[in-house]
Amino acid sequence: MTEKIKIFLDTDLLEKYLLGDTTTTETLQVERYIAMYPEVQKTYIELQDNLEAYAKLHSLKAPEGLKESILYKIRQQKRGASKFFKYAIAASFAALVFAGSSYFFYNQNKNLQEENTIVTNKIKDLEMDMKVQLEDIRNQYIVLNNPNTKRYSVRGNQKAQELKAVAYVNPVKKLSYINVSNLPQLPEDKCFQMWAEVNGEMVNLGIIKDIDDKEKLWALPYADNAVGYITIEQQGGNATPTVQNIVANINY
Repeated sequence: MTEKIKIFLDTDLLEKYLLGDTTTTETLQVERYIAMYPEVQKTYIELQDNLEAYAKLHSLKAPEGLKESILYKIRQQKRGASKFFKYAIAASFAALVFAGSSYFFYNQNKNLQEENTIVTNKIKDLEMDMKVQLEDIRNQYIVLNNPNTKRYSVRGNQKAQELKAVAYVNPVKKLSYINVSNLPQLPEDKCFQMWAEVNGEMVNLGIIKDIDDKEKLWALPYADNAVGYITIEQQGGNATPTVQNIVANINY
């Protein structure tokens, strides 16, 4: 058992997951570990069996007449909701008539304000984009030329044997980049997507599109003992990684 799995099992995330008490981030992490690591899957099944046995042991029979009482209250609530709905329709219609009479005059002034705001925001966005691009170029230069930078070769698994990449990590400047130099061909409805697991949270790094640029560097979030992944997803990408479609692990 690796140290990473032992640390995970020492937490109470599996128990919280069984009780439906995990956050969205924690749920994704637990499901990913269950799918990827047999030790975690075995522990999860044991906890599930134990919880089911405990629930059966302490289950109580519902009181007589409980079902009829609940159905009666539901019917009463529906009658009250029906009356409220009729009054709400009348009030909404009156509000729409009033809003329509004043909308035209308000809209003329608002359009002028919006146009001025759009122009101002576009200028700010261009300035910010340029600042971000210059910062990224500076960081790439540091990573490629600093003697403290470490290189890690990345190879694809059986699903993507032609995949080749190199990760560059500088622990002094706390910068990480990866250069994907070769990718196998995929069907038109599939794409490669890159991820990074940082402090237990999965970060979407985007779809790998411009593979023709062999010199392109992709920024990786820096963290101690961070792990990156490349997966095959449906064209357009996915909000969460498809664990069974992981084709490369990037330990940096």
